[in-house]
Amino acid sequence: MTEAAEGKSGVATSLKGGGGVGATGEEMSLKDKGNEFFKAGNYLKAAALYTQAIKLDPSNPTLYSNRAAAFLQLVKLSKALADAETTIALKPQWEKGYFRKGCILEAMGQYDDALAAFQTALQYNPQSSEVSRKIKMISQLARDKKRVQEVENKRSNIDMAKQLDALKSEMSAKYGSEECWKDMFSFLVETMETAVKSWHESSKVDPRVSFLLDKEKTQTDKYAPTVNIDKAFESPHTHSNCISFLRQYADDSFSRAACLVTPKSIISYPQVWKGQGSRKWKHGQHDGFFVQFESPSLRKLWFIPSANEMGQTLCRDPEVLDISAHEVLPRLFKENVPNS
Repeated sequence: MTEAAEGKSGVATSLKGGGGVGATGEEMSLKDKGNEFFKAGNYLKAAALYTQAIKLDPSNPTLYSNRAAAFLQLVKLSKALADAETTIALKPQWEKGYFRKGCILEAMGQYDDALAAFQTALQYNPQSSEVSRKIKMISQLARDKKRVQEVENKRSNIDMAKQLDALKSEMSAKYGSEECWKDMFSFLVETMETAVKSWHESSKVDPRVSFLLDKEKTQTDKYAPTVNIDKAFESPHTHSNCISFLRQYADDSFSRAACLVTPKSIISYPQVWKGQGSRKWKHGQHDGFFVQFESPSLRKLWFIPSANEMGQTLCRDPEVLDISAHEVLPRLFKENVPNS
């Protein structure tokens, strides 16, 4: 919104009769001409005229206030802010200087500082509905900016290791060997973080199963660490065929673990979120994707819901699912049963 420059009401002077106080007739003429150009949208010419007027009367706060308004429209924000500060210095109890400062800081995106300036303006003119509206608007902008920053921080700082920290003790108990369970934990964390980053960038993940291959036994020229399964969830038939293939692949490649990632939106079968009774879905209608961890001794399942926050796609924290009720794929590895 264009903030109007101050007219005659802001200057103690007279145009005629030589009765001017603190200004000459020529100065007032320059200011009035500046105001006319400002109203016409010629802010560059208005600023030039205010500058000429300031040379004649350098202690006039209204001239600096008007030039600040012109500079603001010209997006010369540093110059505008300097003029607003000069206005305040020359007339500390005039709300217009603080109002100008607030508008400029708003344009700079410095909403907290802008809010402080508008609140000071309101102290000197509590009846100003214009200032009150600005305070309300800037307060909302400040909240929105803070939320945008929070969302961006969450999108940028993905830390699945922290989210899955409680799983470490369970893996340690299942596998004993520290090297073994740490390899599996790192494999799971890396797979999930890669999926989350992909979702943040494109709002999608490719349906695939990643395998933790055996460094010594796997023929890496024959078995890739990732298998695409984009057709697996089209029907019970394709699902069954995929399971058979993955089980054989895991066995032949000497894989130690596997991790499925698949978007909810492509699953026609099995729609694990439509169960009844103990299988009833308790996680809303959010879009998102499943992550299923498979190993001989441990199986885990998560749903990572997605939402749109401040125009950005954001993955929520992983929600642990009961794999016995909601498994996307049945067991891929033969179960290791501990000796009694």
